[in-house]
Amino acid sequence: MFLLDIDFSPMRPEFGLIFWTTLIFGILLFLLAKYGLGPISRGLKARGDAIDEALRSAEIARTEMANLKAENEELLAQAREERSTMLREAKEMKDEIIAEAKQRADKEYRNKVESAMEEINNRKMEMLIDVKNQSGMMALDIAEKVIRKELKGQSEQESFVNKLIEEINI
Repeated sequence: MFLLDIDFSPMRPEFGLIFWTTLIFGILLFLLAKYGLGPISRGLKARGDAIDEALRSAEIARTEMANLKAENEELLAQAREERSTMLREAKEMKDEIIAEAKQRADKEYRNKVESAMEEINNRKMEMLIDVKNQSGMMALDIAEKVIRKELKGQSEQESFVNKLIEEINI
């Protein structure tokens, strides 16, 4: 009955209870530290390192994105500048081609006008030569007729010549 005679009170622990509780707590603490807390702390440290690395990567990516955005804006500005240069050059070429076409058209117009004037002058000269030739032929005809007819007086010759001139005028 020695065992039954134990007066147990949680407020007044006995030496055996304190000893065994401390020993079990120490063993449990040792086992948790060796097998539980080490892997947990390593996992937490690895997780913290991974988060830090992800933050660094995100910062690097953010910096790269900012650089890419700046490069894209620069490329866009260059493309706009090149486009405006190309449009300006195209306009200059258009103006140059139009001016050149106008010059050629003016030159061709002047050449045609000169050619037409030359043709008109040539025709005019041909007609004058023809008129001179015809008048010369008429003068020869008149002279021939005058010579054939032997007129006896100066007045008869003058009246005959005047009569022939009137016929020619008609």
